[in-house]
Amino acid sequence: MALLSPAISSLARMRQWRIDAWRSHPIDSQREVIQNLVTSAQYTEFGRKHNFHNIYNIRDFKKAVPICEYDDLKPYIERMMRGEQNLLWNSPIFWFAKSSGTTSDKSKFIPISEESLEDCHFKAAKDVLTMYYSYNPDSAILTGKGLVLGGSHTINPVNNEAQYGDLSAVLLQNSPFWGTGFVHPTWRLP
Repeated sequence: MALLSPAISSLARMRQWRIDAWRSHPIDSQREVIQNLVTSAQYTEFGRKHNFHNIYNIRDFKKAVPICEYDDLKPYIERMMRGEQNLLWNSPIFWFAKSSGTTSDKSKFIPISEESLEDCHFKAAKDVLTMYYSYNPDSAILTGKGLVLGGSHTINPVNNEAQYGDLSAVLLQNSPFWGTGFVHPTWRLP
């Protein structure tokens, strides 16, 4: 493990340029993200309903898409939990993060796609390590194990394919190989 930390530190330095670009151009970065999301979702039921194919900038988005609360999206989410696809996102949704209620319900369910796992959660973990190593280049943080304190370790079946659990349990269950060797306890549900 001692050899791994310098290698990760080198990888982190290579990623730092991208983080610096986001910091230097935050508006452009946000525009790129929203355009990619709108383009990806344009053929979903929600995207067709709100004419995503005619959205070319933030002003168009504000005109086409009303401000939504969880209760507005709940009918789509309930259908997704029963197995329907292509409603809010264009790739299959098999996981839902269960969150404690900040809505009229006791709990709410947040759809988790492969893209959200990769492009949000796991990329954020890489970016945190990148920034940490940027400020602490001689760190030995990844030479041992880290304690993981997660939420519910029970992934509850919703239908034949979809499951739900606390976000931390969903993330741990879907962690890529590079994220599992440094944590304790290690676990995977069957």
